[in-house]
Amino acid sequence: MRHRSLIILTTVLTTGALTLTACGSRDDSGKNDGSGSKTTVVIGVDAPLTGSLSALGQGIKNSVDLAAKTANKNNEVPGIEFKIEALDDQAVPASGKANAAKLVGNKDVIGAVGPLNSGVAQSMQGDFDKAGLVQVSPANTNPALSQGDNWGKGDFKRPFATYFRTCATDVVQGKFAAQYLYNDAKKKKVYVVDDKQTYGAGLAAIFSAEFERLGGKVVGTDHVTVKETDFSSTADKVKGSGADSVYFGGQYPEGGLLSDQIKKTGAKIPTMGGDGIYDPAFISASGEANETDLATSIGYPVEALPTAKKFIADYAAAKYSDPYAAYGGYSYDAGWAIIQAVKAVVAANDGKLPEDARAKVVEAMAKVSFDGVTGKVAFDEFGDTTNKQLTVYEVQKGAWKDVKSATFED
Repeated sequence: MRHRSLIILTTVLTTGALTLTACGSRDDSGKNDGSGSKTTVVIGVDAPLTGSLSALGQGIKNSVDLAAKTANKNNEVPGIEFKIEALDDQAVPASGKANAAKLVGNKDVIGAVGPLNSGVAQSMQGDFDKAGLVQVSPANTNPALSQGDNWGKGDFKRPFATYFRTCATDVVQGKFAAQYLYNDAKKKKVYVVDDKQTYGAGLAAIFSAEFERLGGKVVGTDHVTVKETDFSSTADKVKGSGADSVYFGGQYPEGGLLSDQIKKTGAKIPTMGGDGIYDPAFISASGEANETDLATSIGYPVEALPTAKKFIADYAAAKYSDPYAAYGGYSYDAGWAIIQAVKAVVAANDGKLPEDARAKVVEAMAKVSFDGVTGKVAFDEFGDTTNKQLTVYEVQKGAWKDVKSATFED
């Protein structure tokens, strides 16, 4: 009789080969081999583990690893031993596409978590869906990933039944940012810049529409290119526009430099962005003081959540070399959602993983509901999180300080 090890991946991109391990084995009927050992289920993690966004990627990887170790310690799924396989996508869509094909091609992979970037997710979704392989992202915020390309016209259509996420979308984040900048910060004339990427351009468009709906004015727009460092021409345009604020749709490497170069023109106005700039590296990228710069981020500050105390303590005890960063709590919850889906599937099949485990895990994911690190974890009809909490942060004395948290109401 032919035996095989069982492996589950969470989503990670790399050019290297996968190494599959098991502390138990099962035959093709899904039965354990009778040795008394456990079946190893590998949760893959797809994130930029190197490069300019590695600060976020390492936090994602470590947090999923902690979820797997916690499940093992608690014997969360009897007969199952969880491990992770972390792969590096470097935030490149082409790598995402190639790695999605690798994961799908491995018949032992039945689940995936990630990636960080919405543009990378777009390159992976189709392959996962064709294979019936569940995907849970802790960080993708582009609405089209779950609601279709025509969501902005009110035509909501879920493109992939296999796609889920534990973070709120940019529909929520962009509007929340515009409302804070206009109503709370009292800014009326904003200059909007984006990095031409899926996440940045989409977020900037949502922000702009809401800011103008509220009565504000977008006095100018421009675009920058990822990995470039000279944004002086854009900074000069901002200075000449008379704007009292800047909104940047993009990530912290470019956002920090843009803020720095705008302030060097003499335009002492705040730069605001989304969760892509909410990182200490945004502040350190600027030679000028970032005081009053703003960022929104999904959820409430993890440190302020009673539900996150154990996660924070366990993460510290694990002595990871990198912090959990902006998406740590959502990554833990994404990994735990996979674990809970597997638990439901195993329980419904007399303690064994069935042959159609991929399909069963997708079905189970839609029904997952638990109290997680970031609050209640559950998914709506589009696979989006039902948790729509957000926070605005301001740079104060060289560090991000939360200034307003709220549950978004459209």
